Amino acid sequence: MTLAPPQVRYAKSGDVNIAYAVVGDGPFDLLVVPGFTSHIDMSWERPLDHATERMASIARLILFDKRGTGLSDPVDDPPPLEVRMDDVRAVMDAAGSDRAALFGISEGGAMAMLFAATYPERTRALVTWGAMARTTYAPDYTFAPTVETYLEAATELILPYWSSDLGAEMYTPSRADDPVLRAWAAKEDRLGASLGMLLKIVTMYMEVDVRDIVSSITVPTLIMQAHGDYIVNVRHGRWLAEHIPNARYVEFPGIDHAVLLVDPDPVLDELETFLTGVRPVAEPERVLATIMFTDIVSSTAKQAELGDRRWLDLLASHHQVVREQLDRFRGVEIKTVGDGFLATFDGPARAVKCGEAIVEAVHAIGVEVRVGIHSGEIERVGEDVAGIGVHIASRVGALAAPGEVLVSETVKGLVAGSGITFVERGEYELKGVPDRWRLYRVGA
Repeated sequence: MTLAPPQVRYAKSGDVNIAYAVVGDGPFDLLVVPGFTSHIDMSWERPLDHATERMASIARLILFDKRGTGLSDPVDDPPPLEVRMDDVRAVMDAAGSDRAALFGISEGGAMAMLFAATYPERTRALVTWGAMARTTYAPDYTFAPTVETYLEAATELILPYWSSDLGAEMYTPSRADDPVLRAWAAKEDRLGASLGMLLKIVTMYMEVDVRDIVSSITVPTLIMQAHGDYIVNVRHGRWLAEHIPNARYVEFPGIDHAVLLVDPDPVLDELETFLTGVRPVAEPERVLATIMFTDIVSSTAKQAELGDRRWLDLLASHHQVVREQLDRFRGVEIKTVGDGFLATFDGPARAVKCGEAIVEAVHAIGVEVRVGIHSGEIERVGEDVAGIGVHIASRVGALAAPGEVLVSETVKGLVAGSGITFVERGEYELKGVPDRWRLYRVGA
């Protein structure tokens, strides 16, 4: 990322030191109220770094760790919302913020709502993601889990796996097989709170109920929720939108609760539009690049043979091996696609050699892949890539045989003199791409 991690500072709230950091110099302040736990330093590590940098490009960003979590002072017992609200006020005062937009995430949403209702003069706007007015069932709030169900989930799903990489399967299920994300989540858990403190937070959170105060919120409000959120029933978000005066509600497709780790841009696009009145438009940057697609051969059959647990372990090893080779040959990982990778290179010879190295390296751990490579013009949109060059590389990869690196004639022509040998595979029509394309297999 282009922004360096800022200095962590401390605000005094009563006798407790609250860790906070400020980054960016935008036209207004944006204060993030985190969920269960947080750790400021983890905001600058992949995969959360993109969301952090994006928010800092919108506003002057203020991050903090709630008391008892992260870099803030440990406490004997988790405080009630009133005390946490005082912590927010202390952080704003220390950061020189008279007025800020609040972004309440998950469990932090209730505290943000209480602050907005209590201190409208210090609240520019209220934005929430995956938030709840009440945590557990009530006769007039029937879609929340009962206390018994909540405790069962905590004792059987959350607490036993705290600090393990299995938390990703609950909070980011669409990317549960991503080893980088799993490792980040486990580390954040370890640094965010001790197991004993987590149990106290969970117990306290069962009693949270801000339903009676939401009608008093007068600041502009945006409620955002994932339709299939594994952790928070979508009806929580809908309820808030119905009961906060003039609230705007945006419901996203998807199943991830920790969306900022997975696909933050659609959510932050809405946040930016709401707070600034201007919807961001990503200007595509057209460049020449060599695009590589990799894909595991017969992954479904392999998963059925190994079972879910062993398959996830093997997939994590595969991802690590591929990333090692990308680093070795100066490849840029764009994203994982299914069971494979999309990467770009600034030179076709390096891409070809990387493809050969990947095939050999993953074979050693019992995995077979196919690799497709094409050189052409792409559009860089944020951290993603698009354009006809990407489509051609994808189609070439789909035609590769197991253990094969298949390239377009463009690549073959560009690496002339490199010593790389090719065998012609023939001419093909590539779906959705004009003309016929001559393809070549790498190797004698």
